[in-house]
Amino acid sequence: MPHRLDGHKTFFSLPKEGLGGVGSAFGRLRVRTFVATRWLAIVGQAIAVLFVHFGLGFTLPLGLCLAAIALSAWLNVFLMLAFPSQRLASTPEAVAQFTFDILQVAFLIAITGGLENPFVLMIMAPVTIASISLDSRIAVGLALLALFCTATMWMFHMPLPSLPGETITVSPLLQVGQFCAVAIGLVFFAISSIRVTNDEARLVRALDAAQVVIAREQKLSALGALAAATAHELGTPLATIHLVAKEMAADLEDDDPHKEDARLLAEQADRCRSILRRLAQEREAGDILHARIQLSSLVEEAARPHKGRGKLVDIQTHAHEVAEDMSEPTLRRSPEILHALGAFIENAVSFADSYVSIESVWSNRIITITISDDGPGFSSTVLPKLGEPYISERSQKHAGGGDMGLGFFIAKTLIEQSGGEIATFNQAEPDTGAVVRLRWERAALEAETTWSAHETGLQDLST
Repeated sequence: MPHRLDGHKTFFSLPKEGLGGVGSAFGRLRVRTFVATRWLAIVGQAIAVLFVHFGLGFTLPLGLCLAAIALSAWLNVFLMLAFPSQRLASTPEAVAQFTFDILQVAFLIAITGGLENPFVLMIMAPVTIASISLDSRIAVGLALLALFCTATMWMFHMPLPSLPGETITVSPLLQVGQFCAVAIGLVFFAISSIRVTNDEARLVRALDAAQVVIAREQKLSALGALAAATAHELGTPLATIHLVAKEMAADLEDDDPHKEDARLLAEQADRCRSILRRLAQEREAGDILHARIQLSSLVEEAARPHKGRGKLVDIQTHAHEVAEDMSEPTLRRSPEILHALGAFIENAVSFADSYVSIESVWSNRIITITISDDGPGFSSTVLPKLGEPYISERSQKHAGGGDMGLGFFIAKTLIEQSGGEIATFNQAEPDTGAVVRLRWERAALEAETTWSAHETGLQDLST
């Protein structure tokens, strides 16, 4: 809404949405969406009424029809004046608007034939939109309201529009069929919309959680760079302090009690400069090593936190039998891949009875990491849904580390964003246990083979 600032400039205050993330905004409609949809309905209703009355010459209560349409139009005008168009409607506001739309359509149909009017199916439109955007219990309530209005039309309705002097008679059986069609349609569209919306809402919330995980991993990775930048920035003021302290010590007499203090200040400032210089050098030199990691080291780093949980974690790394290059691949360090691998290994350790195997294999083009355990394996009912948000992989009572449904989804998302693929299956009988296999193109993970001090920013900071 526009406001005056200092009596001169106009500024616009955006409405506070109260959103904590992507998931909290899902399913909420903006005022402009309600207004635009209602204008579309108003135009359609007006065209239909005017065409039937003036185009076909049918008799119908034109005044009542136009009054119902005008009431809907005035509601739109009020909403456009009272609220910013980009404002997200609250749940009570959305319920009130959907209720109005249902009652307005029900009244318009009732005065133009009720269940005899083939347009009675239009009463399902507000319920379908509500099922997409509102809680399922509220959507069911609106569906029951629409069904009640439809049933009321059986007893209270005006004649179906017809030519002057003629009466169109619709058999009661056909009216019952119309009511059943509306009832079935309401149930079908409401349930379908609710299922689709719930699935999408879970996906959005899970992606929101994945973004939080990625941001945390990237923040941790950036701490070292921040420390190096801090050391660089502090170098100049410490050099100034060191210089001023040395000049003060040189100007003071030998027997002056402050000469020793000035000399000590210069020595400590120089010591601080040396410490910061060493930190910066170690950080920049370490960037080269930290940014590159061998395949076996990557797996070992991901598995290290889970080795002390009472299960044997066996790690094997070797070249595939068809590989021509037998040297172990050196990969780009990726916090996302490390987090995803850790999540899969944690899941395997949680469900394993005593043993977890991690096998890393490379060929000329492919890198594969296979994580398997000797636990109960994936259940046949869950395996087709594995990777969906909030779907537990196996029996909850078997999980020493808790449910990993969301964690599995986040890990799967991170692997796919890095260019990898995931396969999940159970071990072949008589063995038991689950298997998670990760696969990448080698070129997608492998680090560059040539590094230079200029490319990595490594400089001689000894001066």
